[in-house]
Amino acid sequence: MKKTLALSIVTAATLLMAGCAKHTYSIVTQDGRTIISEGKPKETSAGLVGFVDANGVKQQINRADVKEIIQIR
Repeated sequence: MKKTLALSIVTAATLLMAGCAKHTYSIVTQDGRTIISEGKPKETSAGLVGFVDANGVKQQINRADVKEIIQIR
């Protein structure tokens, strides 16, 4: 009984951690640059795309400068 309970707790914890994993996105700009974003970039009402880069720094780029955004992980 204790083994089953322990296994259930471990399984639940693993599933919760997997569900909280952030995805990585590739932002390709019109001039050919590729920017890696941790988490999904968010578009603002001001026409900007906000994201956290691979170094953990919050960044923004004009939406007109973005060619495509692709989830890579």
